[in-house]
Amino acid sequence: MAARAFWKGYLKLSLVTCRVSMTPAVSESGKVRFHNLNRKTHNRVMSQYVDAVSGEAVDDEDQVKGYPKGEDDYVLLEDGEIENVGLESTRTIDIETFVPVESIGWIWYDRPHYLAPDDDVSGEAFAVIREAMAKTGTAGIARLVMYRRERAVLLVPKENGIVVWTLRYGDEVREAKDYFADIDREKPSSQYLNLMKRLIDERTEHWKPSMADDPVQDRLLDIIAARKKGKKVKKPAEPKPEQPSNVIDIMSALKKSLAAERKSSR
Repeated sequence: MAARAFWKGYLKLSLVTCRVSMTPAVSESGKVRFHNLNRKTHNRVMSQYVDAVSGEAVDDEDQVKGYPKGEDDYVLLEDGEIENVGLESTRTIDIETFVPVESIGWIWYDRPHYLAPDDDVSGEAFAVIREAMAKTGTAGIARLVMYRRERAVLLVPKENGIVVWTLRYGDEVREAKDYFADIDREKPSSQYLNLMKRLIDERTEHWKPSMADDPVQDRLLDIIAARKKGKKVKKPAEPKPEQPSNVIDIMSALKKSLAAERKSSR
C-alpha cells in the first residue's frame, strides 16, 4: 500500500504547470523505537528545557532561537522570522535549470522523494516534462522549502514518475582531495591485480534489497519476542578480535582467499 502524500503543490517549467504530490521514498516507521522509563515506576521520563544558569524550567512561549555573536551575547530570532525566509518556494517546484544527470556527484544527494501528478488533468504536462528530461539525459534543479528550510532539489526522471532529491548544502560537503591527496598512487602488481579481480568475480552477484537488511533490528525483535513470553535472553559471547600482522604476504592472502571462496561455493 502506497504511503499518503506529505506535500502537494505545483511543478512548473516556464509556462507549463501541473499539480503534483510528493511522498518520501524511504521510511523509518518500521524501526524498533524505545521510550525512556523510570526503572522503579515504569512511568515515561519526559524531557524538559531548563535555564542553564538558574536550573528552572522554561515554558515553550519563553524559548527563542539565538545566534551567538560573542561570549554570552546572542542575536535573537523569532520562529516566524526564520519560517518566512524563502516562503515563495513552499508550494511550487519551479525548475530553474538543467544539468547532465551524471555530472552531479553522489555526495550531494540527500533524501529521495517520489513525485507524481496529483490528478488526471495534470498527467500530460507531467509526462512531457519527465520524458523530455529522460530523452536528454538531464535532471532539473529547483528550490523548495522542505523540512522547514529552503533547499536546492534535483528532479530525476524515474519510470513513470520523478524522484526529487534534496541536495546537501555547499558548506556540508567536504572535498575528497583534502583527505586522499597524501595517499600514494601506487600501481599494483599485475599478478596481484589479476588474483584480486578473480576474488571479486567470485563474490559478485546481482543486487537485492536483503543485502541492506538491519541485523540489529532483527535481533532486537527476537529479544522483545522472548521477553514477552517471559524468557531470559542469554548475552551472546563477544567475539575475540583478530590481531592482524603488520607484515602482509599479499600473494599468499589472495590465494587463500580464492581457495576459501571456491570451497564455500561448492
